[in-house]
Amino acid sequence: MASSFGERLRVSVFGESHGNGIGALIEGLPAGEVIDTDALMRFMERRQGGRNSLSTARKEPDIPQFTSGVLNGKTNGFPLLLEIANTNVRSGDYANLMQKPRPSHADYTAYMKWHGDADMRGGGHFSGRLTAPLCAAGGIAKQILARHGIFVGAHLWSVGNVQDVPFPMLPDPQIFDDIAEKALPVLDDAAGARMTQAVLEARESLDSIGGSIECMVTGLPVGLGDPMFDGIENRLARVLFGIPAVKGVEFGDGFALSEMRGSQANDPFCVTENGEIATKTNHNGGILGGITNGMPVRFRVGIKPTPSIALPQETVDLSGNPQNATLEIKGRHDPCIAQRAVPVVEAATALVALDVLLTDGKL
Repeated sequence: MASSFGERLRVSVFGESHGNGIGALIEGLPAGEVIDTDALMRFMERRQGGRNSLSTARKEPDIPQFTSGVLNGKTNGFPLLLEIANTNVRSGDYANLMQKPRPSHADYTAYMKWHGDADMRGGGHFSGRLTAPLCAAGGIAKQILARHGIFVGAHLWSVGNVQDVPFPMLPDPQIFDDIAEKALPVLDDAAGARMTQAVLEARESLDSIGGSIECMVTGLPVGLGDPMFDGIENRLARVLFGIPAVKGVEFGDGFALSEMRGSQANDPFCVTENGEIATKTNHNGGILGGITNGMPVRFRVGIKPTPSIALPQETVDLSGNPQNATLEIKGRHDPCIAQRAVPVVEAATALVALDVLLTDGKL
């Protein structure tokens, strides 16, 4: 099994939630790129648990150690290996999950695929813990892209049925930085307060709640990507679905386009004051035929509720002859994983964008 993606920029993620550590191998990074470690840590801190009452109590420093690929603070052209130690594990909270799999979690499918030999403590390789090295790799990619005028940002689009306002069609990149500094990454703070209340109510009910994320990339040139199977949507979706709990991705107005007429869904072309070709709207999310059209790439990601809830749940006991059972889960879990997934979506998107730019010879 290999957890890898990318063509010119190849990223491999390794480790388990309660193993000795986790990490990523990045192959294909250009040489001579400065890594701002302070900025990288600020980015990674956005996905950490224990920051507020809306997330898991599990908190770890998540400081990446560069084993290779970095010299004097710059990439050296060789494969970059980064490792993050696991320092705050409580495996005993998961001892019964090998016999009683969590509903809607990978406990059962991993048990059947690897015949009980997979290390599923804390969720193993399926855990959201594995998004830490993904964020480290993506944080580096974001720095490289920014030097070329390409910016990636995201916000919490919804929690349950509470919805934020959308990104402007042509945002100033500063808006991404402003969101990143907030405790809850939203555009409308009033909506954020309602989201917070929805999460707290779910937690008090010993339950969890789902959410969604809107992401945008600005500054990409026209002509990136290929038709059919190697389009920008294809490449992004493959990596985004590798983020735990992601169950849906839609580009532009997504499924809402199926309810429109062509006159509503089409994005009229125009010539701007600068003599550039643009579109007056962006219902298609900056992608036509799998290829970027010069407008911001925009998409949304749907994230399911955390399967690990404290309410009693129906499951099966796999020890001996399978039989019906009841499961009560202990441990430290997020009542809403979507808020911590915002920087993870940014990281995955930045890695795909950098890979496509390198593959197409645009960088």
